[in-house]
Amino acid sequence: MNTKDKTLKIINLLRKEFPNPKTALEHKNVHQLLVSTILSAQCTDKRVNIVTKDLFKKYKSLKDFANVKQTDLEKDIKSTGFYRNKAKNIIKCSKQIISEFDGNVPSNMEDLVKLAGVGRKTANVVLGNWFGKDEGIVVDTHVTRLSNRLGLTKTENAVIVERDLIKIVPKKDWKDFSHLLIAHGRKTCVARNPKCNECKLLDLCPYGSKLLKTK
Repeated sequence: MNTKDKTLKIINLLRKEFPNPKTALEHKNVHQLLVSTILSAQCTDKRVNIVTKDLFKKYKSLKDFANVKQTDLEKDIKSTGFYRNKAKNIIKCSKQIISEFDGNVPSNMEDLVKLAGVGRKTANVVLGNWFGKDEGIVVDTHVTRLSNRLGLTKTENAVIVERDLIKIVPKKDWKDFSHLLIAHGRKTCVARNPKCNECKLLDLCPYGSKLLKTK
């Protein structure tokens, strides 16, 4: 079985297990999604959702985030980690959207990555989940870990991982592929002590097969 066929089989199996793949970040508009995604760096989606529940009540608009004092925002997002840099980026990013994009979050990769704190991962999250555009594949720690374990890539460099996945994942599945791997990574293929005996992908996973043989 070649890698493309293997990837299609992985997608089909995971779709049966997770029929409605979507981002776990709770949001009501595109700017909330953008802020949540910036906060999610080195932080769990669960923690981000706890923080943004009150954050989005306090800062209801783009202008609210643009005008807040950095020290105040830092206190509100401290538990997400790297809070000083995140606060600085959220404020600068909000100001950029207002001054450079007429208050509208850009809907293309080129403009999104110009915003403070926005790299390809964040841009892909916003494009795929809000604008329905597949310009790339979101690569986070779950996607990196599972892609390596499944033999779909051989690197932990997110840029190269995305490049490798784009070659073998059909474009129509780019957005869902990340959500499927993330869901599987949280439920079964956890970082430590993966539940290989319960895994629907075991027959396609060189890591899992090797791990079980050593036990």
